Amino acid sequence: MTAKDLLPIAIFAILAALLPVFVTAGTWLNFAVFTLILCLAAQGWNILGGYGGQYSFGHAAFFGTGAYVAAILQTRLGINPYPGFLAGIAAAAVIGWIIGFLSFRSGLRGSYFALVTLAFAEVFRVLANAAEFTGGAAGLLIKLDVRPENFQFASRGVFFWVALGLVTVVLVITRALERSRLGAQLVAVRENEDAARALGVDVFRVKLSAITLSAGITGAAGALYAQYFLYLDSSIAYGTWISVEALLAPIIGGAGTVFGPVLGGIILHSLSEFTKSLVGRIPGVDLVIFGVLLILVVRFPPRDIPGVIRAWRKR
Repeated sequence: MTAKDLLPIAIFAILAALLPVFVTAGTWLNFAVFTLILCLAAQGWNILGGYGGQYSFGHAAFFGTGAYVAAILQTRLGINPYPGFLAGIAAAAVIGWIIGFLSFRSGLRGSYFALVTLAFAEVFRVLANAAEFTGGAAGLLIKLDVRPENFQFASRGVFFWVALGLVTVVLVITRALERSRLGAQLVAVRENEDAARALGVDVFRVKLSAITLSAGITGAAGALYAQYFLYLDSSIAYGTWISVEALLAPIIGGAGTVFGPVLGGIILHSLSEFTKSLVGRIPGVDLVIFGVLLILVVRFPPRDIPGVIRAWRKR
């Protein structure tokens, strides 16, 4: 990986970091922070689905695990949120490894793998809704204690920079993955799994590495969500909404590309807020729009924004 590879990421990070300097309204900063959290979850999905071709419908399992572990360690055990945040990432990665081991060892792929991940996310949602240590249906409320050492900041701008820093780190990781042997093997598996195996690629190990990394990144998004909003319940942490947005954002922005999840996340969340402003805060209206959008991008090529731009330029 060269400086040329990192230049677009550096430009994006520097320009985005200026946002809180010029935009001070809490509503817009809250929108920006939440968008970055969604972008982070989408970046996690992109490692597995975009580069590896293993479409998951249940990334909520990783998002919720990261969020709940970070929150439970604070509220139940009194652990500082910084190590709790790292523990949330690690726990999500472990869950990803377990799901991947069970699924890939059984030879699941395609729609079967997608349905298994969806089932795991739903099982976790039901368990979190019933368990006492997760707060049950009432959820978990993290105590408000606005101090930097407690990972709580008075300014939304600081949270924006934290979220932007995480997104930037994952952009670098993704770029490094593209240039690595593992990245080449992932693409080979995506294009033709049997051919990749015939060429000597350890398909099981490659896919297991991808889902573990993917789950850890998505778990970071969940842990950051918990720390920012200070409240969780099962429908938030393991809800269908995050699986849909994590999947759809890379598809819209360009799956298997470095900036695709970020572009798609910004577009999706903007569309969601615009839709709600038009029709009101009707529960689930954004998911309806996302469902229609998913049908359209799957049915009619080109399937992403970069593809639309390329087609327009050719014409």
